Amino acid sequence: MNKQNLKTYKIVTFGCQMNARDSEKLSGVLESKGYVEGTDEDSSDIVVFNTCTVRENANSRLYGRVGYLKKSCQINKHKIIGICGCMMQEADEIKTIREKYPYVKLIFGTHNIGEFSKLLDEVIEKNEKVIKVYSDASDIDEEDKMPSKRVYDFKCGVNIMYGCNNFCSYCIVPYVRGRERSRNAENIINEIKNDVNNGVVEVMLLGQNVNSYCGKQSVNSDEIINFPTLLSKVCEIDNLQRVRFMTSHPKDFSLHLIEVIKEYDNCCRHIHLPLQSGSDKILSLMNRHYDRKHYLNIIDKIKNEIDDVSITTDIIVGFPGETEEDFNDTIDILKKISFDSVFTFEYSKRQGTKAATMQNQIDQSVVKDRFKRLLQVVEECSNKNTDKYVGRVFDVLVESKDKEHGKMTGRLKNNYLVHFCGDESMIGKIINIKLIKSYGFYFEGEIWK
Repeated sequence: MNKQNLKTYKIVTFGCQMNARDSEKLSGVLESKGYVEGTDEDSSDIVVFNTCTVRENANSRLYGRVGYLKKSCQINKHKIIGICGCMMQEADEIKTIREKYPYVKLIFGTHNIGEFSKLLDEVIEKNEKVIKVYSDASDIDEEDKMPSKRVYDFKCGVNIMYGCNNFCSYCIVPYVRGRERSRNAENIINEIKNDVNNGVVEVMLLGQNVNSYCGKQSVNSDEIINFPTLLSKVCEIDNLQRVRFMTSHPKDFSLHLIEVIKEYDNCCRHIHLPLQSGSDKILSLMNRHYDRKHYLNIIDKIKNEIDDVSITTDIIVGFPGETEEDFNDTIDILKKISFDSVFTFEYSKRQGTKAATMQNQIDQSVVKDRFKRLLQVVEECSNKNTDKYVGRVFDVLVESKDKEHGKMTGRLKNNYLVHFCGDESMIGKIINIKLIKSYGFYFEGEIWK
């Protein structure tokens, strides 16, 4: 069959690395059925939106994108629009979609992504809407068996666990992703070995909180291993040149983990450790289970033990009850630590979370003013941090060609980006680059021979 006559698909992903990994599985299923990736949502025969519901703007973006496709559904009567992911674990959102977007033909949630192939067949064969969402998590082995189409040939994400037990008061993830379930280590190791045999040089271990990984050694063993032990086993895989992980929780970050990162040269020197607030009062209200002293102690230990490490974090501004003094505590700890990068967010009220019912919700004008001031401090810290690397030579994994400037783009082990002159034959290779100029969040470099 001519490729031009094949049915096309488009996966649209919102949210975190976990969702990005799920989307690779969705793509793998569709390609195994003979579909080819289309150029855009409007012209594709199948469009699947993999949703996030951590913040309200993600929901709004979804509705805008789905609404835009109404006309193309009227033109192509066989077009299938599917919606899955975290947002579909909320009954009110499903009701909205059924009432306002009747042309959406497939809805499923985070707990039954492994059934995607079967659900899609049902839509096609019966030519009717299919909605199937589980309130409890299904067998994670079904997800691990799904085919996958990686975005990059040379790097990939690997799920080591699913769900979250932390129940931070602002976060809806435990309600939509379920409680923690850890994969057994043997399956994780075998998956990564297979990826390496197929050309992968870098893997990222994924979990809502990788530090609380607690998986069996193997299917036939009751021995339980923790995350640092798993990480060391992954780092020992032959020909695996880089290992990353995302995301860590401060309350579970151990000295053992620092030792493992320090011991293995292929373990990347980048740690993302969400702080959320520098105020002990707000951290308590957020149910984060640590205080600023504990967090600062972790950072000191990391910086003292690991050379050239970059530390990034998340900050929420405008949490209910946050005073100017609380905000200043956050600014103070940012300046003390001088993070390499900060992902900044305005507090977003999510129905079903404890924070949504708290008193003293902050006026939006106050939130936006604090957010603006926060960004100024973040930029100052980033500029100061990157200057110290200028003039040095680092190993860089070349990832892509920057279409806007025509330069190659790669990443250092500590996750900083660098742009340099080169050609596309370098993609997927690790080469030496000298950093010649800093731009705060990235560098300009040149090939070093």
